[in-house]
Amino acid sequence: MDFEEFSRAHSRGLVRFAAALTGDTELAQDLVQDALVRAYLRWSRVSQLDKPDLYLRKMVTNGYLSWRRRWYQRSVQTVPQLPSRTVADHAGRVDDTAEVSALLATLTRRQQVAIVLRFFEDRTDDEIADVLGCAAVTVRTHISRALAALRAVVRTEPLETR
Repeated sequence: MDFEEFSRAHSRGLVRFAAALTGDTELAQDLVQDALVRAYLRWSRVSQLDKPDLYLRKMVTNGYLSWRRRWYQRSVQTVPQLPSRTVADHAGRVDDTAEVSALLATLTRRQQVAIVLRFFEDRTDDEIADVLGCAAVTVRTHISRALAALRAVVRTEPLETR
């Protein structure tokens, strides 16, 4: 598969992945574009990999992690506030992108990546470990701790305001 075919086939999924991480579609597009440019320069090697799409996700993840480090050094970090609203049908909350982004923002960057890859992209522990550059057991630890942290955040909000 040549680079143009690959980028056409995978760029939407990469942008969705990056948007889930960042909560910002424009930043997600920038991260994916940067990763695709870097991949294009090394396409002869990248195309030979078993899962080049997973390698691109690793590139996007690394771009996201370094962007967050640069942003944190320049900015004052605030704790995101969950939107407060009353909803009679609690199933309607599942779709709320702003709430999901706010919940993800309460996690560490590596936990965010692990959660997005597992639950938004249905990736295995080994695939997530490849993206994060760690062992599969570390991935399970990240996911376990992230889910515990998310449960704690959700439990602290009164049911009628979620």
